[in-house]
Amino acid sequence: MAADHVLDAPIWAALHHAQRDLAEITGHAARFHPDVAPFYAVAPGAGSAVWPDLAKLAGPRAPVTLFGEVAPPPPGWRVTFELGIVQLAEASIEAGPDPEAVVLTPADMPEMLDLVARTDPGPFRPRTIETGTYLGLRHEGALIAMAGERTRPPGWTEVSAVCTDPAYRGRGLASRLVRAVVHGVRARGERAFLHSAATNTSAIRLYEALGFELRSTTRVRSYTLVDAG
Repeated sequence: MAADHVLDAPIWAALHHAQRDLAEITGHAARFHPDVAPFYAVAPGAGSAVWPDLAKLAGPRAPVTLFGEVAPPPPGWRVTFELGIVQLAEASIEAGPDPEAVVLTPADMPEMLDLVARTDPGPFRPRTIETGTYLGLRHEGALIAMAGERTRPPGWTEVSAVCTDPAYRGRGLASRLVRAVVHGVRARGERAFLHSAATNTSAIRLYEALGFELRSTTRVRSYTLVDAG
C-alpha cells in the first residue's frame, strides 16, 4: 500500500532526504547505518519486491526491524520480535527553551549510553547522536535526563530517547526536555512527532498532556533470514 502521508513511512522518507548521509539503500529497501539505529524501511507500495533487497542489506541471521505492515516474507524469514506501537503528532504543545538544558555532544556519549541502559527508552546506538540535537539536564555534573531528535522526514522531526534517571523521576524533567526539543524543531519550520510502545500508557498520557495527539497505531517487527536457501 502506498503511503498517503509522509508520516506513514517516516523512516523511508528520512533516509531519502535529510538523513541520506546516514543511510544505506538497496533498491526498494533502506536502513540507517547499524551503529546509528537498527531500523530498516521499504518503499511504499513495493510489495514482495522488498525482500530480496532487504536480504542484500541485512545478510543472513541479522534482524531487520520494520515499522508498519509489509508484504508477507518468503520462506526462510521468521518474525523474531513484535511490538504494538502508537504514533503521536504535535497538536497544541506549549514549547519553549529550557535554560538549564545543555546540548549533548559525542563527548557525552558514555553518559548517554549509560542512562539509556538504565532506563530503556528504546534503541540507542553509539552514533545515534548524529540524527539530530540531543538535550540533557544535569545535577551535580551527572546526566539525569535527556531527549533528542531521531528520524527527520520532510517537514517533521521525531522526538526520541526521552529518559530520566529513576532517582529523579516525578520532577517534570522529561516534560521540560520534550518542550525544549519541540521548540528547536519548530525553529526550523518543522513539526514534531514521536512513537511509543502501545503498552507504555504512562508515557502516552504524558505526551497527550503535553499536547501530542494520537495519529496512528501499528506494529514494529523484526524479521530474520534464518534460511537463505
